[in-house]
Amino acid sequence: MIRKFSEKSQFIIVTHNKQMMTAVDVIYGVTMQEPGVSKLVPVDFRSLKEA
Repeated sequence: MIRKFSEKSQFIIVTHNKQMMTAVDVIYGVTMQEPGVSKLVPVDFRSLKEA
């Protein structure tokens, strides 16, 4: 269902499910390098899928 609607929509999905993560274009990780300071870490898979 997500694949069908993703042609015209964007989704933000919060998951730890590895199978779900393999189907996405971009993963945004959130890490805390020091207490109280969050850092966003994007991983864009679109360029890897086109290669």
